[in-house]
Amino acid sequence: MSEQQSPAEVYEQYFGPALFGPWARVLLEYAAPQPGERVLDVACGTGIVTRHVAPMVGAAGQVVGLDISPAMLAVARALPAPGGATIAWQEGNALTLALPDAAFDLVLCHQGLQFFPDRAAAVREMRRALSNGGRVALSVWQDLRQHPVFAAVYEATARRLNAPISAVALPFTFGDGEALRALLSAGGFQRIAITPRSLHANFPLPERFVHLTVLGSAATVPTFAQLDTAARAALVEAVTLESEATVHHYREGDRLIFPMSTHIAVAYT
Repeated sequence: MSEQQSPAEVYEQYFGPALFGPWARVLLEYAAPQPGERVLDVACGTGIVTRHVAPMVGAAGQVVGLDISPAMLAVARALPAPGGATIAWQEGNALTLALPDAAFDLVLCHQGLQFFPDRAAAVREMRRALSNGGRVALSVWQDLRQHPVFAAVYEATARRLNAPISAVALPFTFGDGEALRALLSAGGFQRIAITPRSLHANFPLPERFVHLTVLGSAATVPTFAQLDTAARAALVEAVTLESEATVHHYREGDRLIFPMSTHIAVAYT
């Protein structure tokens, strides 16, 4: 991986195999897609969950991957298509889905809800897009305090940028399982099940973890996206030094291995 790669490419190539791919499989265990179902993947990013679900619903199914980022969708479209349902990639906003009512049997949202500026509106739109008896399956990371490696990196970043931690650690800003339950209930969902799960992330290139985290975060976190190359390099150097002890603690040879914890929600219309 090189500096010439885009944030979306780093997101796919570094964070996909180490983190998002394994968690996509866990989410789909709970979602239980069935052959022939119509599936919408909201905030699909580079399509990690979308590509996993297409073979599960098969050629008789329908799959739409929706994201607000053209860069993320460009990476998704460039990757080999999986078997099963043909994927329709669509640029769009989760708060105002340009999709008809009751068009899907299953809506997925893998680590996207916490990024939406109006989570309640996004949940209402997911509910609107679902057929009667349809279901949503989504995941959000638990609190930053549960994730010491990312806490060390993001806290050092916040100090360096003189920014609030919430502006930097966006992936970890909706870690309360009961708040998630209340949000889904208010959005019209029933039979809501919230399940905490943990897995170990397994990253290569531990010496480049901070660099690749800062670069990959530019795909989803505005605070990072606004940095120019020089500012990003200075940030990486400072944060690498500050977080070195924590990163070293979780290093196993040429891998960086540490637990990640999420809440998985499944709810019905």
